Amino acid sequence: MAIRCLSSPFSPPSAPLRHKILVSKAPTLILACRHRSIALEDKNHRFRSVGKAMVSAEKDLVANEVAKDADDTDYGVVSIHHVGLLCENLEKSLAFYKDLLGLEINKARPHEKLPYRGAWLWVGSEMIHLMELPNPDPLTGRPEHGGRDRHACIAIRDVSKLKAIFDKAGIGYTLSRSGRPAIFTRDPDGNALEFTQVD
Repeated sequence: MAIRCLSSPFSPPSAPLRHKILVSKAPTLILACRHRSIALEDKNHRFRSVGKAMVSAEKDLVANEVAKDADDTDYGVVSIHHVGLLCENLEKSLAFYKDLLGLEINKARPHEKLPYRGAWLWVGSEMIHLMELPNPDPLTGRPEHGGRDRHACIAIRDVSKLKAIFDKAGIGYTLSRSGRPAIFTRDPDGNALEFTQVD
């Protein structure tokens, strides 16, 4: 009997299907359901669907297949390293990000090696890379609410304090439409930013 698995054990139901065939010499197979459709093929080459399932048959065979699958797709994602944002005037952008928001410049990142002006700003352990380059995106006609546009999200401790900072500086913003503690604004170049409150 062969088990034809229609997706990897690490694939969500919406992931592209990848075919794998596991062959077992065991007379019986134990099936436990979770996020995979499988079909059983008997000695007469007839297929039976057994719905969403995760197959457990002969531990060493399954373990080898899972390990091989993990090696094929695990390339070592750690985190987002930085977000690159275009700006027309670096000094104007630094006044927003550094002076208003209080982000610190990462002086260890080289600027002189790049063919344009820029700055790297710390956001926790990640960074924003400001790049003084022409912006191909239209600055008008963008959604008023930044949550409906391309945006970067920064986790903060207190949305109400940031709201007060924006109010004092005359910076426009919108609050989260879902009611969660989050505030959206745009930088001087129209780049949308979300600030979401975390514990």
